[in-house]
Amino acid sequence: MREKKEGQRRISSVQIIVFGFLMVIIAGAILLWLPISSADRTFTPPIDALFTATTSVCVTGLTTVTTAAHWSMFGKAVILALIQLGGLGVVCVGIGVMIIMKKRITMRERLLIQTAYNLDNIDGMVRVIKNVSLGAFTAEALGAVFYALVFVPDYGWIKGIWYSIFHSVSAFCNAGIDLLGDSSLCMYRDNILINVVTMTLIVTGGIGFIVWWDIKKTAGNSIRTGRWRGQLFKRLSVHSKAAVITTLICIIAGTGLIFLFEFNNQDTIGSMNVGNKLMCSAFEAVTTRTAGFASIPQELFRDTTYIVLLILMLIGGSPMGTAGGFKTTTLALIFFSVKSTVKGKKDTEAFGRKIGGENIKTALAVLSIIFAIVFAAIVTLTAIEPFGLKDIAFETISAMSTSGLTRGITPMLSSAGKAIICIVMFAGRIGPISLVMAFNIRRKRENMTNMRELAEARILIG
Repeated sequence: MREKKEGQRRISSVQIIVFGFLMVIIAGAILLWLPISSADRTFTPPIDALFTATTSVCVTGLTTVTTAAHWSMFGKAVILALIQLGGLGVVCVGIGVMIIMKKRITMRERLLIQTAYNLDNIDGMVRVIKNVSLGAFTAEALGAVFYALVFVPDYGWIKGIWYSIFHSVSAFCNAGIDLLGDSSLCMYRDNILINVVTMTLIVTGGIGFIVWWDIKKTAGNSIRTGRWRGQLFKRLSVHSKAAVITTLICIIAGTGLIFLFEFNNQDTIGSMNVGNKLMCSAFEAVTTRTAGFASIPQELFRDTTYIVLLILMLIGGSPMGTAGGFKTTTLALIFFSVKSTVKGKKDTEAFGRKIGGENIKTALAVLSIIFAIVFAAIVTLTAIEPFGLKDIAFETISAMSTSGLTRGITPMLSSAGKAIICIVMFAGRIGPISLVMAFNIRRKRENMTNMRELAEARILIG
């Protein structure tokens, strides 16, 4: 009986994180629904207020109304606050909600959080929040300073600084919501500073705070020991190595393929010089992986590029960061598993280490559930919306991966279609978190309580 109560308490911690995000969305939707939040001082349709709150907290970037024109200064401030909460939500707001609600964090829950956040000890939860917040605010502040070099001359001091802060937070949190109108960053697609700053913020936020801490710790140790050259990457954790390498492969391969497929497409980069073609291709490869800013209208890309964009959106960013998708490390785990199987190895190996079977099962479970949700949403939207399969598939995968890119159909969705996309966005942002934590809880409980061993059976494959 005691074990059952303890199990229920551990599961309720996951529920608090999920419902914490949900309550923030509802509160944001109510604020955005009020006349004070709209530019014309009228009530915003409830579904649009809910959609905007959801896309902000889930740091997606899909919008049913033009952010720059529809919302008042108060409404934009609410959106910025929701983006910040959503971007830090995975590692900061989740624990923060537990602390604010005075939820007792037991030893087992501390061990679970230690595993989830790769901490050295089970103490200092408040310190974790402070470190994450400090790192995020520092990155956002630096981004705002660089943005100001362009936005202040273009829009004046007050508006330029406001734009700089808003877009820096939006980029770092991988939200992709902008104040520039319907064309996103298309007007700045030739501006090197805007492109580089935006891509840097997106990658920095999306790589994951765990990688931050690991690089900082490893670099510090290398400096103290004098073993710097050739040692930094080797000393990183397997998680950080997988996240960094997969991120680099996605960016480099994505840039190359987009550059190749769109080289002569006059609707996209065909008329640009080689330098701008590479810059726009790199920006698309980075922003597709959950950021949502666009320097080129997505509906103008060729079908071959469209497939590349879908794959990049699905992969997304890295765990415990501000990005969505099924994560770079999940893809890496599946790759290592396939590689080890093909080579006939008993265990899954990565960077000279053995990967636990539970890791592989969790990755496959998360990936399978994500694909199931995407498939169900695409089928439902195809049945109720008048748009083509390409547009609907792109919209759905964008919502699930919290990418926020669209082929232009978001504002034209029916109320039912908007509600479905809201559910998909919420599932994309919350699902992997709760799934991983739930699987970890269930695994630990089963290891303690389930002592029986079943007879082995085989199923033919292939």
